[in-house]
Amino acid sequence: MKGKEPLSCISCGLREGVTSPKIAPYGAGRKGILIIGEAPGAVEDKKGLPWQGRTGRMLENTLSKVGIDLFMDCVSVNAVNCRPPINRAPKPFEIDCCRAVMVADTIEEFKPKVIILLGTISLQSFLAPRWPTDLGGISKWRGFVIPDQDCKCFVVPTYHPSFISRIDSREADTVWRQDLAKAAEAAETPFPQFSQPNIRYLQDLSILDQYKEVPEIAFDYETTGLKSHAPGHRIICASVAINESLVYAFMMPPTKAERRPFTNLLINNSVGKMAHNMKFEDAWTNNRLRVQIQNWQWDSMLAAHVIDNRAGVTGLKFQTYVNFGVVDYASGITPYLRSDGSGNGFNKIYKLLDEENGVERLLKYCALDSHYEYLLAKKQMKELDYQYLPF
Repeated sequence: MKGKEPLSCISCGLREGVTSPKIAPYGAGRKGILIIGEAPGAVEDKKGLPWQGRTGRMLENTLSKVGIDLFMDCVSVNAVNCRPPINRAPKPFEIDCCRAVMVADTIEEFKPKVIILLGTISLQSFLAPRWPTDLGGISKWRGFVIPDQDCKCFVVPTYHPSFISRIDSREADTVWRQDLAKAAEAAETPFPQFSQPNIRYLQDLSILDQYKEVPEIAFDYETTGLKSHAPGHRIICASVAINESLVYAFMMPPTKAERRPFTNLLINNSVGKMAHNMKFEDAWTNNRLRVQIQNWQWDSMLAAHVIDNRAGVTGLKFQTYVNFGVVDYASGITPYLRSDGSGNGFNKIYKLLDEENGVERLLKYCALDSHYEYLLAKKQMKELDYQYLPF
């Protein structure tokens, strides 16, 4: 909605004054590939079909080099399907309208195996309603093959052909063709299904004594702020992923004796430790639990940076989506975890705990953090051909 305006063709208004309003999805789609572009140009508006101009020919030729026929193997639709005046960029409300009127229905009816997102406008059309923070531009997202669990298909964001044409760069053309080749490969790849973990909520931590010989664990804290040394701060809860399917979550016990099964696990040199930004958990463990973690094995945030050093891609929520297709499990919790802006400031986690089901919501969120940290670390280890060699 924009104010009180409904998301419709009438409220959008772009169809007024165009030759071909609401250009329909087009293509045989025999390989199950859906292409989402940005908006029709002058030639497309004249002919009433997508990809009829110079950029369309460029896309058709490049796709053919990776084994895809644009019109036989794909169905094409645009984020906005009426030509904007003077080929200007579509406005956010126009994107919202066309998503509601056409794009969402096309995805639902076609049930693609692969969605290729061409350009930032296409990315906004597809992902913005489900992504709670700033999306950024297509340069941040291109190159990933995302197993989107909501749409049950692979999503491959890449540049729009008009951008590749404008910059006229051999390097950009090569990267673009590589992205499209990934889409072609994804169309022949079985779609992965990721099961929800078995989350067990603990009051007595003694069950953790059973895991003295597991190869590795991932663990996560939720705290009152960012600075573990600042007066008054504490660890509120923790979670431990034992393997790819089992996670324990618990409120941090107040006494050393009650915490001992957990701290014994942390100081056990036989068990590898994994976290996302491990310096956070390391500092809080040292300063608040007064123990030194032994056998740090993997930091999935650092590994994400090694694999891809683009800005904005190393956060756990981003990595969870691009690797496992889970678009958002945190938006109901993260507002409570933001500090008041000062370096030693407190967040609003106590307010969450006072709300109905607040403890359960926080523990589930913490457990999912550990779960995805574990899955991500194991995937990165395989990608980087990591073999643990104890000293």
